[in-house]
Amino acid sequence: MINWHRLFGLFLMDFFIGSPYVVELEKDLSLKQQFLDVVILRKEPGDYAGELPDGFDNLSNHNLLSYKSLHEPFDDWALKELCGHYVNYRKQVSPSLNQLLPEERFQLYGVSTRFPQKLYQQVPLHRRKPGVYEITWGTDNIRLLVLSELAADRRNAVLRLFSAQRDAVLEAEQQYRMRQPDMSTVVQQLFDNYRQENIDMPYTFQDFQKDYVQNHLNLLSPAEIIDHLSSADRKKLLEALTNVENNARIFTHPMEGGHSPLSKTPRGS
Repeated sequence: MINWHRLFGLFLMDFFIGSPYVVELEKDLSLKQQFLDVVILRKEPGDYAGELPDGFDNLSNHNLLSYKSLHEPFDDWALKELCGHYVNYRKQVSPSLNQLLPEERFQLYGVSTRFPQKLYQQVPLHRRKPGVYEITWGTDNIRLLVLSELAADRRNAVLRLFSAQRDAVLEAEQQYRMRQPDMSTVVQQLFDNYRQENIDMPYTFQDFQKDYVQNHLNLLSPAEIIDHLSSADRKKLLEALTNVENNARIFTHPMEGGHSPLSKTPRGS
């Protein structure tokens, strides 16, 4: 199964680097491992330096996000689940059950790739701006972000990468400025995921690098290949070669009794 949820969290983690917020992924809220997708947690005072994506203007101290990818519906059950996560999370982070942190320190977000048509028929969705809705659920006020509807602006790039619309994704990829140098591999994984969903994505520079190495690896001697490996990768290679050699020895050398593991025992023996 494609892990859209982890990719979504990794991009938000990158987005909030250097800000008063940190991002936690797949927060375990119970003994039965009911995971909350993303928590954006205020760790220090101050405001985010720069423009936040649409819908994040009301960030609080504890921001709980439930994310639904292309083929997952954000429905009434998803809302109930998010509220249940909130109850468990609030209990965990409070000093005690008799001294719960104030409600105003928490904000709930539903994040849906596509417009939740079924939910729209069940509860009122109050549109604030393109892709941003408010839902009143009991006494809770939940912010709903529809990624495929967000405005085509640089501030929304980190979210529009998950809009599942080819042109919007490509535009967002050009707009978004990575905070971490190694995020290019995560972008590549995102594009690979879209291809698996039959959404045509362009041939990237990372694709070219990978194909070029595979097509020209035979031109290098073993010593030249090893020379380009880090010490950790050399150790992994040595372990892999040792395993291959051991397996080959087992299957080619006769065992006790004169039979190799692949030889058939004669009938009647």
